[in-house]
Order: sequence, then C-alpha cells, then structure tokens
Amino acid sequence: MIRALELLDGHKPDPASRWGWRCFQLGLLFLPASALIGAVLLFVALVLGSRQPLPWHHDRLNWLLAAIGLWMVIGCFGASSGWLAWVGLGNWLPFFWGFWGFQPYVATPEARRRVALWLVAGTVPVLVTGVGQMLLGWSGPYELFGGLIVWWIRGGGNPPGRLSGLFDYANITAAWLALSWPLVLAAFLQHCRSWRSGRLAFGLWGLGFALVVTQVAEMLLTDSRNGWGALVLAVPIVLGPARWLWLLPLLLLALLPVALATLPGVPAVIQAPLRELVPQSIWGRLNDFNSHGERPLALTRLSQWGTALGLIGERPWFGWGAAAFSVIYPLRTGHWHGHPHNIALDLAISHGVPVAIGVVGVVLWLLIRAAAKGMVSGALFERAWWAAALVLMALHSSDIPMYDSRINIAGWILLAGLRCRI
Repeated sequence: MIRALELLDGHKPDPASRWGWRCFQLGLLFLPASALIGAVLLFVALVLGSRQPLPWHHDRLNWLLAAIGLWMVIGCFGASSGWLAWVGLGNWLPFFWGFWGFQPYVATPEARRRVALWLVAGTVPVLVTGVGQMLLGWSGPYELFGGLIVWWIRGGGNPPGRLSGLFDYANITAAWLALSWPLVLAAFLQHCRSWRSGRLAFGLWGLGFALVVTQVAEMLLTDSRNGWGALVLAVPIVLGPARWLWLLPLLLLALLPVALATLPGVPAVIQAPLRELVPQSIWGRLNDFNSHGERPLALTRLSQWGTALGLIGERPWFGWGAAAFSVIYPLRTGHWHGHPHNIALDLAISHGVPVAIGVVGVVLWLLIRAAAKGMVSGALFERAWWAAALVLMALHSSDIPMYDSRINIAGWILLAGLRCRI
C-alpha cells in the first residue's frame, strides 16, 4: 500500500494537493472502464484542486466561460425543450469549473506526460474488450465490483460488424481511441528511444509495439471515418516538424490512391483499377456521402446541417434549448437524430449563436496559442498532448462524442493542459 502511494506521489506538480493528485491519476485510470468510479475520483480531485493560491477570477478566460454559462442559464427560461434545457446544462457548466479546477494537476510538462501515460493505461480495457468482442465472441453485460463497473459488450459489435468494446456505440469507441492514439504513439516512441540506448528490455518494447498495433487495428475496425482520419492527422504532429520534410509527402502519396478510389468525378479508367487495389470496405465507407441512392437524404450530414442552419436562423440569440434538435428534426424530416453532428451548430441551436462563438472561440484560441508557445515543436509528450486536443476538436466538426461523459471529461482535461502551457 505504501509503495503504491509512493508511486502515485511521483512528479506531483507544486500547485496540486497530495490526495488530489492521487485521486486524479486513479480517476484517469478508471475513467474509460467506469464512468462512475472515474467521475467520483476526479470530482474529489476537482474539489481539492479548486483550493488554489490564485482565485478563479485571476484568469480572464474563466470570466468568459462564466459569462457563457450565464447566457446558457438565461436561455433555459424560454427554451422550447422545457426541462431538457436545464438537464443539458450538465454537459457544460460543471466542465467550465473543471477547466479551472483540473489545472493544478496538468501544470507542468512532466505532470502532463504522467497524465498522458495514465490515459494510455486506462485505454487498455477498451482494447481488451474490443478483442474479446470481435474475436472471442464476448457478449455482456459484464459486472465487476458489485455492479460499479458494467460493460455492455455486444457480441459482433454495435452496430453489428463495427467494434465498440466496452462503450455502447462504435463511434464513441472510435472517439476515445482517437484522442488516446497520439498519447499511445508517444509512449511507444519514448520506449523506442530508451530501448535504443539500452535502458529498456526488449520484452517491454514488444509490449508497446503490440499496444500500437492493437490500437490501430481497433480504430480501423470501428469503421469510423473520423477515427480513420485521426490515425493520419496525429502522426505528423507527434513525430514532430523535424520529420515533416519526408513524412508529409509520404503520407500524401499513401492517401492518393484512397482519394482517387473514393472521390466522385474521377475518370473510370483511373478509378476502376484503384478500387481493385484499395479495399472496398474503405472506399465504400468513405464514399457514403455520395450514396443518396442507398440512404435517405434526411439521414446525411448535409441534411442535418441544412436543417440546423434553418433552426438557428429562427432563434439565433438564445436558441431552442438543449436536446431540441432531437425533437424538431423528426417533425420536419420524418427521421430521428439526436444532434446535428457538429458542435458549433449544436451549441447555436441549443443555446444561441453567442454561446457557439464563445465556446468554439475559446477552444481555437487555446490550440493556436499553445502552438504559438512552442507546444507543437516541443517535447514528445507536449506534441502528443496538443495532437490529442486537435483530434478531439476535429471529431466534433462532424460528430459530437462529448455527450459521452468520459470523453467530455478527458477533453476538458486536455484543454486545461493547453491553458497551463500557455
């Protein structure tokens, strides 16, 4: 027990309390496997992390988030979605607090590296359940610790044929694997450096290699186009600008056959042989946006975004209230969707255009300023941290995985790390 506590106490940032630092690390370890256990531990860490020498109003960014939160609350009084509008505040207001309260735990590069490794360790159960689901026929639910952990694993995936592991849907699994992918890659590259210098056993290097291969394979098996894009997007950032001279042309050369096999308008004499070369499961999935003959137009992103823009135009200032899109869209199209698959549009529909501009503006500012402060060209795990935040932001341009609490928590921790770097 004492040894375990000593391990948890390592590399504690000065602003963090000892017990807060311990709970924070354990919370990250449990977060993917159990939202309940992870959230409880992280809540304790958040309360302890709020006892900072400098009050929250010392940071002007916190004032901006407070103003955004107040605008959201005011909008709820006239929301057409009724009580759902108030429930929807839970996806935002606690995390505005977390953005400030988690900063003591990600205040230094060494702390961020340690946090990244805990997120990598927490991803292992996701990978294990993915293998069990697709190769061993596991089918839950499985309960651990008297029901504190419940894994709703569906045999063959959810939707069928798409890996979902312990998450309830393949796209959510892809989002978690996408945000953790830069961190997994960084951990492996760090081990490679140590192995080359003779400080790491070959067996540990092999374990890291197996983790990378499994992560890539499972991201492909989720059949998520966002996940596939994240695989490519993160690699040059994690490897660093020093390798871009040869890496970027190589990536473009590798992606060119896929693009020509997928995009409409490519001459058949070029596209036909490339479709024989590129697996149909890839170009067919990527070409889904051009398959209106197979899917109703109302089920496509373009239809959802068009309807969303119309709703925003009708109530631009305070929106319709959280979850209003899921009620209005079926009435206007005859097909149900829970959200418009774009975070800016979803915020504008739910809470108004000012809120959408404010939240998206904060995230973009954090990414740009952290990059300008040298995070993209910095140490290995600093690059990986920034890449994970960028990947998660990119995912929200065509989906909204933050409605899974585990991804929402991880996302705001990544943003808190960017703020500390700035």
